Amino acid sequence: MRKGLFALATVGLLATGSIAACGDDSGSDSGSSSGSSTGKVGVILPDTKSSARWATADLKYLTDAFKAAGVTADIQNAQGDKTQFQTIADGMISSGVKVLIIVNLDSGTGKAVLDKAKAAGIATIDYDRLTLNGGADYYVSFDNVKVGELQGQGLVDCLKAKNLTKPVVAELNGSPTDNNATLFAQGYDSVLNPLYTDGTLTKGPNQSVPDWDNAQGGTIFEQMLTQNKDIKGVLAANDGLGNAAIAVLKKNKLNGQVPVTGQDATVQGLQNILVGDQCMTVYKAIKKEADAASELAIAIAKGQKPTTATGKVTDPESKKDVPSVLLTPQSITKDNVKDVVADGFVTKAELCTADFAKACTDAGIS
Repeated sequence: MRKGLFALATVGLLATGSIAACGDDSGSDSGSSSGSSTGKVGVILPDTKSSARWATADLKYLTDAFKAAGVTADIQNAQGDKTQFQTIADGMISSGVKVLIIVNLDSGTGKAVLDKAKAAGIATIDYDRLTLNGGADYYVSFDNVKVGELQGQGLVDCLKAKNLTKPVVAELNGSPTDNNATLFAQGYDSVLNPLYTDGTLTKGPNQSVPDWDNAQGGTIFEQMLTQNKDIKGVLAANDGLGNAAIAVLKKNKLNGQVPVTGQDATVQGLQNILVGDQCMTVYKAIKKEADAASELAIAIAKGQKPTTATGKVTDPESKKDVPSVLLTPQSITKDNVKDVVADGFVTKAELCTADFAKACTDAGIS
């Protein structure tokens, strides 16, 4: 499951000899390469457009974890380009990585990369998104159905607080090629559909946003609102899409009146919550996710058998169980934005800029 929401971190090459795919400037080596028998780890992150997290949180936490363990890691970002994704993978595989961690751009290209890695005897980890029919050795993510349930319940709570009768709800879903978006929708629809059925809520327009593209999300939502002026709630699948919807609502002087959901606890999403334009977000402690993935990879790189993937997720296409680590997400509203700051995920300096200083003080952020 997110555009210019943090100041993008510029990460230089931390060691010489890093493999960088053509035109990619996000390569990062971490760890020591001093002739130890520990294998190297390759990590391919998806883009910087769908969510700021990939350029800030995940990159930082993964780099720190591998460096602390003395494991060399080549971390690159495919910048949303499927050809680039495969080129980076080919480079990592030919360089002899022992473990490959990927966040797929779609299951087709993800599977092609996992198949190549497997043929080369490389262990594979699906990070954040399950590659359908991909056959990764391990999967590390959050309970994504639970993420959706929190979004659905959050929207219901915000609508109830407004005492609206049969409010029309629009659903702005994530990318149709991302299995996580399917799981989020499964979660929030499990909350919303019974309320559509019993008439508590009215089902409004429902559309997926290709590639989680925030600009497209804004265009889609503007069309939704033009065709249905009665929209009173927006289930937006992440903070980037939520902000796109909020921009449209602002143009129509409806921001703050129409509850909008999100997820990722981005700086922009949290600021929207603080000023009342967004109803809630879902905080996924990305450090825990990065640490869980790196822990698996470090064990494999050091020739040990990982012991932490005690859960299982069934791949809906292959029907095979994938050993998994699934973490617990947290619902964030104005009342507990301070928890995200206290956890160190965002800083007060990032969040509480001049326009939001008073809202931060009112929310108990110190």
